[in-house]
Amino acid sequence: MVALEVGTTSLTVRLSAWESGLALHRSFDVPLHAVRDVARAEDAWTALRGIRAPGTGWPGLIAYGTFRHSGLRDFAAVWKHRPAVVVDLDPTGASYARIIATVADPEMDVAAIRRATSG
Repeated sequence: MVALEVGTTSLTVRLSAWESGLALHRSFDVPLHAVRDVARAEDAWTALRGIRAPGTGWPGLIAYGTFRHSGLRDFAAVWKHRPAVVVDLDPTGASYARIIATVADPEMDVAAIRRATSG
């Protein structure tokens, strides 16, 4: 499962080797100053937008990779209809406009990102 690691200046999206293969993407960092909002989504699939390209998907089961919409890009690492963390980003300060990730403890990750970006 994806891990979101909050550092002093960046948020790391840590993918396992298996997840990197599905997403056709490696782990990556985004600067904390680019975070606009963070929230928990009860069902990760409701936060997805656009068309997946590149990546791997099977409706209702997995959605890993880059989703393109309206000239923007989102990154998704979604497993089943589980709760997820949704991080909205300033696309001028990050490679993506949104990150959607099913994680082990969404509430804990949302709180950690909020703490890191509130100051």
